Parts: sequence; C-alpha cells; structure tokens
Amino acid sequence: MKKSRLDKIDRKILKELQENGRITNVDLAKKVGISAPPCLRRVRALEESGYVRNYRARLDSALLGYNVTVFAMVRLTSQAETDLIRFEQHVSKLSMVRECHMLAGEVDFILKIVAKDWDDYQEFLKNELTSAPNVTSVKSSLSIRSAKEEPGVPVES
Repeated sequence: MKKSRLDKIDRKILKELQENGRITNVDLAKKVGISAPPCLRRVRALEESGYVRNYRARLDSALLGYNVTVFAMVRLTSQAETDLIRFEQHVSKLSMVRECHMLAGEVDFILKIVAKDWDDYQEFLKNELTSAPNVTSVKSSLSIRSAKEEPGVPVES
C-alpha cells in the first residue's frame, strides 16, 4: 500500500470524512471546493492507499445498556513477544474490550472495557481477564465521566 503525498484538498477531504463519514460525495465536494467526479476519485484513492481504513457509526453505549467504562492496567509475567501476542489475541476475542494498547513502563497493556454495570465488569475481570494466561495483575480504574471522546487524528489543512 503506497502512501502518496497529501495536498490541501486531500487533507480537507480526510477532515470532513472523519467528522461525517456519511456525507454525500456532492456535499463533500462542495465543502472542499472541487467538483463531484474528482472528489470521488480522490476519496477512492485515499481509501485504496490506506488513509481511510473504514467507516463506522458511533453508538451511544448507555442507550445500549453499557453504563460502565473501565480502564484496566494489565501486567504480564513475561514480555516475550510470543506471550505479548498471545495476550493480544486473547483480548481481541473479548467483545467488552474496546481498545487494547501495549505500553512502555510499569504496565504492559491498558484496556478500555465497557460493561453493563460494576458486577458485570467484576465477572468479566474474574472469568476472562485475570484468568488469562501470563496475567500477573490487573488494576482497574472506573471512568466517572468523559470530557472528550474524539476518534481519529487531528488533520491539519
């Protein structure tokens, strides 16, 4: 996947798509100041080159019954690459784990986990996380509220 250089129009397209992935090509073209056919070609090129990985809907977790968000700091017994990969494969199968990041420092991984309530999280912790191979400890931090949830990356035009 060869990444091309982004010009100002490409960056505007990326910014608009990140804010609203459902925007029509005609509206997108108007917002970035070009006609619809070249806009569509640019969007397809950005998709093919990997700048746009996918399109998703952002769902309201509370409306779907997930009222608890927990950040779990996980330490492993071993940091051998095979053990790290095995842990990543384990958590990739757990639907309550929404994000998994390997860290440098005292903690090996931080996970963002959603649960219906605190009891639901505790069951998950006991049955899925602390019992996972190579897990030494898990420290949980309950999110009280979220002041900002901005997906994606900043796009400078």
